[in-house]
Amino acid sequence: MRRKIAKFSILPVFAGCMFFSFSTREAANLEIEGYSTSNLDLNYTVALVEESELAKDQSLERALPELGKSYVGFKEALGFKESRGNYQTINEFGYMGKYQFGIGTLELLGIYNSAEFLNSPQLQEAAFYTNASRNKWILIRDIARFEGKVINGVEVTESGILAAAHLAGPGSVKKYLRSWGAQSFSDAFGTSIRNYLKKFGGYDTSFVKPEKNPRVDIQAFRA
Repeated sequence: MRRKIAKFSILPVFAGCMFFSFSTREAANLEIEGYSTSNLDLNYTVALVEESELAKDQSLERALPELGKSYVGFKEALGFKESRGNYQTINEFGYMGKYQFGIGTLELLGIYNSAEFLNSPQLQEAAFYTNASRNKWILIRDIARFEGKVINGVEVTESGILAAAHLAGPGSVKKYLRSWGAQSFSDAFGTSIRNYLKKFGGYDTSFVKPEKNPRVDIQAFRA
């Protein structure tokens, strides 16, 4: 099954990588390694682009490693995996934007206007950080317990855990880790928690601070 993705050029996506790295941390206006930066269900699904789709844009894929293993590199790699960095895409399941959020998750983050969300790269970046912050709070004990362990042939890292939580929800990640991989999860395209633990392992996500029930300050993006 293939995702229906609107066509876009490489230039706007690369520009998004460079200029729209926003978060809600410290009034959503930070500098992370030279880049300007500004309540989830425990179980949810984010449908993904197939690997064959990603292979169509090799030039952009080669540009991503230049961002390194920082938080920016982590989120841009994840955004590219899910939508090839397209802020305005909506897939056939209704997941929206660069990071493919569902409307229910957005509402838990304090975002109720889907049109406003789709038209604001800054808001989407803030939503991603807020999402990761809450997931990290939920999974903080599991991160401490399992980081460095090997499950199903994959070394567990904090960034891999956070990426897997974005895919499957923190509840599903808890079950996977605490069962040592026996209770797994795959999305509609067959992408598994193991796949995300491996693909997004080894990034420095210390920038993401764990927070219980964080919400995006919508008014900060309406000024």
